[in-house]
Amino acid sequence: IKLKEVKDFTIIGQEIVNVDIDKIITGKPLFGLDYKTEGMVYASVLRPPAFGQVLESYDASKAKSISGVIDVFTIGEKARNFLDKGYISWTAVVSGSDKVVVIANSTWSAIKAKKAIKAVWKDDTVIEGSDFHNEKLTAVFDKKLNTLRNDGNVKKAFKEADKVIERTYSSPFLPHNCMEPMNFYANVTSDKIDLVGPTQTPQEVSKSVAVLLDRKVEEISVEMTRMGGGFGRRLYSDFALEAAEISDKIKKPVKMVSTREDDMTTGVYKPSVKYKIAASLKDGKITGYHLKEAAINSNMYGVISNFFPAGCIPNFKLEVGSYKSSVTTGAWRAPYTNFLAFAEQSFFDELASELKIDTIQLRLDLLQNVKGTKDKKIKYSGKRMEDTIKLVREKGNWGKAKDGVFQGFSAYYSHNTHVAEIAEIELKDGFPIIKKVIAAVDCGIVVNPTGARNQVEGGVLDGIGHAMYSDFSFEKGKPSSKNFDTYRLIRMQETPKVEVHFVQNDLSPTGLGEPGLPPAGGAVANAINAALGKRMYSQPFVKELKKKTVLG
Repeated sequence: IKLKEVKDFTIIGQEIVNVDIDKIITGKPLFGLDYKTEGMVYASVLRPPAFGQVLESYDASKAKSISGVIDVFTIGEKARNFLDKGYISWTAVVSGSDKVVVIANSTWSAIKAKKAIKAVWKDDTVIEGSDFHNEKLTAVFDKKLNTLRNDGNVKKAFKEADKVIERTYSSPFLPHNCMEPMNFYANVTSDKIDLVGPTQTPQEVSKSVAVLLDRKVEEISVEMTRMGGGFGRRLYSDFALEAAEISDKIKKPVKMVSTREDDMTTGVYKPSVKYKIAASLKDGKITGYHLKEAAINSNMYGVISNFFPAGCIPNFKLEVGSYKSSVTTGAWRAPYTNFLAFAEQSFFDELASELKIDTIQLRLDLLQNVKGTKDKKIKYSGKRMEDTIKLVREKGNWGKAKDGVFQGFSAYYSHNTHVAEIAEIELKDGFPIIKKVIAAVDCGIVVNPTGARNQVEGGVLDGIGHAMYSDFSFEKGKPSSKNFDTYRLIRMQETPKVEVHFVQNDLSPTGLGEPGLPPAGGAVANAINAALGKRMYSQPFVKELKKKTVLG
């Protein structure tokens, strides 16, 4: 078959709005929470309030007296058998504890009854204190780490350097906080299993439910609804497994519905991470680079070893280590790079300042060393990153901002796409206000410009919001926040204008849902430094700014 030439495309490259947009804004039933069938009941699940705890006993007498409540019981045995079978894959979030389930004829009755249950929980594993993870991550740096890449001789480069700069960056756990809380429908019968709901991995849902209930995959049907946000949370199948186990027990169609508090306190979290980065400077050049990563529960961060600046610096070493915690962690929008990009791009900005070279020019100079490389492990393209950086430099009028506007630059490759961003901030009563972000993106052929811009804009705002404001921790295994009254997200009046420019080429299209996020934090951090002369080393930045008394 002869494929159509790019010049003959009539659909790809056209502006097309979301096909469901009218239904979404007029409230048509498209999402998992909307789904219902004849005879369906609702389930609300009481889970351990702290990671590391299991159910000891419970009193549901008051809950059962609430109007609309049908039954109260526990589940958990099948989930424990599931764990014993060793099936993890994307279903890494299965508690070994029993859980109390309320069955009712409405979500209101089920949730109200769940709050009336008096449960007693006991510690099953070590309950981790408030500063526990921070201390453990710091200790990881002193242990033997796994070396993922080791070019040249970093030790020799550091020994012969004119100067060695070392910095440590830290980030907290973060919940996903999808707009639509987790939910799933299940109808388990003797001959088939029907599953309906919002999931990013329908095949994994069917496979994991088959293992859980000891059924054949061929007997399972998974229907996907629209998702009210995914961001990696719906890669996992824990909420679908709960629905399936409940339906199997009551022999009725059921929809398990989580509350916001359920989502925030019993979910999957972006792991807390620390980076220790050191670089050697000799004769005005970066001669060595050593990055150490310490992450909670991380065993999947190895992909970063062949991202920038690998291949750009002759002596380059990357080591990783982790601390195992009972807190469930997993993929969070732009896995691996969502925090690393801020750390590295802030570090390179500081190196540029030390070397007295324009921060963009430093990146361009480094990229010359990887252009045309024969190292097939290198994931990014020096040429494509260079073109992306040059485009944002032009569109963002780098270095030519009007008085009172401070610029910060960041560039990163992730999820097969090259992105460069310039953040512009102004100061109000000494506090940085982000006014605009200019983004240049090389994602190959832009299939749908409308959707593509939306993805980049959303990623940038997501990255800025979490870098600036979001914080999350655990007190004795219990999440520090359970709703938006104590968990800070970016507000509408805080969102800057995002201007997106695409590198024009005929290369195959690549990812866009995630790559706009990683560079955003670095661009903002570097703009803050341009305005205040203060470096950000920890997220969220508001904590750093308060520490430095910028807020008064």
